[in-house]
Amino acid sequence: MAKRRGGGGLGDRGARQDSAYKRAKAEGYAGRAVYKLQEIDKRFRLLARGRRVLDLGCWPGSWMQYTAGRVGEDGRVVGLDLREVEIALPSTCKSFVGDVDEVDPKALLEKFGVFDVVLSDMAPNSSGDSGTDRLRSEMLFSRALYIATVVLRPGGHFAAKVFQGGGFPQLLKDVRAAFSECKPLHTKGTRTGSPEHYIVGRGLRRTVDPDAEVDESAQAGG
Repeated sequence: MAKRRGGGGLGDRGARQDSAYKRAKAEGYAGRAVYKLQEIDKRFRLLARGRRVLDLGCWPGSWMQYTAGRVGEDGRVVGLDLREVEIALPSTCKSFVGDVDEVDPKALLEKFGVFDVVLSDMAPNSSGDSGTDRLRSEMLFSRALYIATVVLRPGGHFAAKVFQGGGFPQLLKDVRAAFSECKPLHTKGTRTGSPEHYIVGRGLRRTVDPDAEVDESAQAGG
């Protein structure tokens, strides 16, 4: 499945040179999407010192930059994207190139151990058809949710972007089934009328056995 990295999608071109973009560049961040994560974090308190975080769709790296500052020297930030992150990051960060549809969650566990937080700002490459893009976005969200249910510790947290479409109510049900708390959020940094939402899950109820045969389309509670 073709994908775009975090912070874009569905006609984002007009926002690339706006005030948030200029502010991000002035403050040393790789992209304007950092302020969306900052808002999510302040509202739901996902990040804290010492936490281990997996960032899916991490390019260009602004979420990793922010997260690294929040988790500190005792934390760990691992990023995955189809495109290499080229900015300098602290030694506590590790990014690698890979396809979220092909990465083995069990391999992530074996290499990095369990995570406290899974983040996703993934969005599909624009097809020119909003309905198709929303469907692909929902598929990316579902994949991120599945990975989260495998690699998170019980009690861990999850936040991911999705373009709201016909499958949005089911995605909310899936997150509610897997986490103790589920909240949708339309961030202040998102343009009026945009279908972009984030769904936040706090307090994973149980992990999924990566060796078991799991229907990823149904997710943890499907």
